[in-house]
Amino acid sequence: MGVTPGTIARGYQIATQEGLLQAVVGRGTFVSTQSRRMGPTETLYTMASRDPALDENVVDLRSPQLPDIGQSEALKRAMIAAADDIGWHYLEYPGLKRDEYCRQAALNWFSEYTDFDAITADDLVLTHGGQNGINVVMQCCLRGERPVIHAEALAYPGFRHAARLNRAEIRAVAIDDEGMIPEALDAACRRHGGQLVCVTPDAQNPTAGRMGMARRHALVEVARRHDLQIIEDDCYTAPVTGLASLRTLAPERCWHITSLSKSISAGMRFGIVVAPEGMGEAGRLTAQHSYFGLSRPVTDIMAGLFDSGEALDLKHRAQAEMGRRLQMLLQALGDQELGWQSGLSFVWLTLPLGWRASAFVRMAEAEGVLLRAADEYVLQDGQAPNAVRIALSGGVSEERFRQAIETLKRLLERMPDHLLV
Repeated sequence: MGVTPGTIARGYQIATQEGLLQAVVGRGTFVSTQSRRMGPTETLYTMASRDPALDENVVDLRSPQLPDIGQSEALKRAMIAAADDIGWHYLEYPGLKRDEYCRQAALNWFSEYTDFDAITADDLVLTHGGQNGINVVMQCCLRGERPVIHAEALAYPGFRHAARLNRAEIRAVAIDDEGMIPEALDAACRRHGGQLVCVTPDAQNPTAGRMGMARRHALVEVARRHDLQIIEDDCYTAPVTGLASLRTLAPERCWHITSLSKSISAGMRFGIVVAPEGMGEAGRLTAQHSYFGLSRPVTDIMAGLFDSGEALDLKHRAQAEMGRRLQMLLQALGDQELGWQSGLSFVWLTLPLGWRASAFVRMAEAEGVLLRAADEYVLQDGQAPNAVRIALSGGVSEERFRQAIETLKRLLERMPDHLLV
């Protein structure tokens, strides 16, 4: 059938999580007599059998981990400053206008984007990180019992999780080295309809591809033809390229989403949505109906980082540190087929002929290196290539990171000599 053992195992896992199958220790797996579970059934992050928090010999390269290049001290100073100014507003609910000072400060985050000059604080919606931003946009835009969303055939898993929460059907659209193919999106819309398309033009996750200007214009044309809203995911905040954003090319329908999780702090849970022209209030109303608004301590801390200029400085320093780790990886694995961008915190490795992604991930885990296989990014109706994503971990020393990459190099130099079952 051309299906790897890892894919079959994952299928059993998902079917069990959804209540379709029932696993009984010592007996086997059976069709469940219970009704299907309600609500989410998958975690956003798959746990490995070896926990890096408990095993110092494990290096986790599944998700980028930020190095501490001054965030802790910067956050401490911002927290102290916020604590010195506690007043009546800490006793009140967040309101539509009460975060305006933070939205105004957040405009500094976009100061390097030459095509974002026209946006104002009224265009911004503040969220609990990028994933929450995706949910807010879907809640604001989707209509009907079973709306259709289009996404890249290999895509950030959070898209499909958010679609499920919003009772939407998500369809895979073919991609190439530049990301989503406009002709494939057009064909998918003609066949399935659709209300929303999710794309990552600057730093495609997981392939690290970048969309050229001609492709961006063509994609916007298809979105207008089929009246699609656009989610432009910029959460990895790739270095500024000079290419126009989709929000600039289609200001009437594009929702640009970014967060500070990959550049400053994942724990602060702070994200920004740049809404289409005239849709900022609708986005903020949707957020208010979901969680009232961000808590005052969070907006005070983040406004302090934006106003002082420390937010951008920390982003640049984090990108520089990740750049050093990227060079270490390229020196070791430069003879392999890699997808990467300078300043980006992950690399896409297409495996040599003979390797299966599931086997490579398991053998790497046995050697103490945790990776993500391509099948974790595949939508339900897509196919997984034999590839893995390698995150640039700043949470371990350079020496431990170097050892992990050397481990992967040794694995790639030999072919698997047996099937893992």
